[in-house]
Amino acid sequence: MTIQEIEAQIVGEFSQFDDWLDRYNYLIEMGKLMPLIDPGLKTDHYLISGCQSRVWLHARQEDNRLYFTADSDAVITRGIISLLIRVLNGQPTCDILQAPLEFIDSIGLREHLSPTRANGLLSMIKQIKLYALAFQTKSRKVESDSAEQ
Repeated sequence: MTIQEIEAQIVGEFSQFDDWLDRYNYLIEMGKLMPLIDPGLKTDHYLISGCQSRVWLHARQEDNRLYFTADSDAVITRGIISLLIRVLNGQPTCDILQAPLEFIDSIGLREHLSPTRANGLLSMIKQIKLYALAFQTKSRKVESDSAEQ
């Protein structure tokens, strides 16, 4: 599925709820369903700076696609990172870098977060895109080095 298809699916799911208490509960449930991160990856190295809550994010590349695992010590934050992973997990690095992630505004998430959580959301997106940029740059260097040989 493309990023846009997954985003549309999430927008449809959130539109089923009339108020934000129900949407928060759904977000919390999504966080509970997120696969657990390897406990060995819950180190300061994988901690996202700029989040009020502690959020660990790990990325690995396979066939030019990125795969993420994450965790947080706060239930809503865990739900937020699980949403981002659901949309971007297994996507090509170039698609992740170009994704405007419009679903966040379409479901009203950004406007219903406290300023500190909204900053945390931006930090999570920034870190995911930094991973994509780093892996893309690394892949291009390997391709360039191979072409020179």
